[in-house]
Amino acid sequence: MINSQTATAARTGPVISPPPVTPPTPPGDNLAAFACKDVSGGKAGSANVTAVRAGEQTGFDRFVLQFDSQVPVYTIKRQTKTTFTQGASGQTISVGGSSALLITLHQAHQSGSYTGSTDIQHPDYAVFREAVVVQDFEGVVQWGIGLASPACIRAFTLSDPARLVIDFSTAT
Repeated sequence: MINSQTATAARTGPVISPPPVTPPTPPGDNLAAFACKDVSGGKAGSANVTAVRAGEQTGFDRFVLQFDSQVPVYTIKRQTKTTFTQGASGQTISVGGSSALLITLHQAHQSGSYTGSTDIQHPDYAVFREAVVVQDFEGVVQWGIGLASPACIRAFTLSDPARLVIDFSTAT
């Protein structure tokens, strides 16, 4: 005669505990130190800008350019002025703040792939003030970044999706 406990154990089998889950490493644990110098990187090949955003974090403000395939070759140069020359037109454009950076993306395109704002303003952030498209012509995309004051930066790339991340230190 089989009792109900024996019948239940036979139907379900032994209880097997799942393996322990290791949580992912939180972002920011292995980031490089901030540096007060120009930065370059990326990979050769064409890419389209698909999203642009800015945000505040503890200790830094962040600007992110997202791409459809890979992060193209880029340079980030510190500027002495907050005024930039717009592409082939030669017109000038100014960004908010008292210091600036110029981000140049080579073999990149923005028209048609990015439909968001081309003038992102956050005057209430600690360092980041404004980002404006300076050029999008013949495979060169440039963003002028206005900062409240000169700031050391940390730039790195991420994949899936491909992103160029630029952090501006809020430490004085």
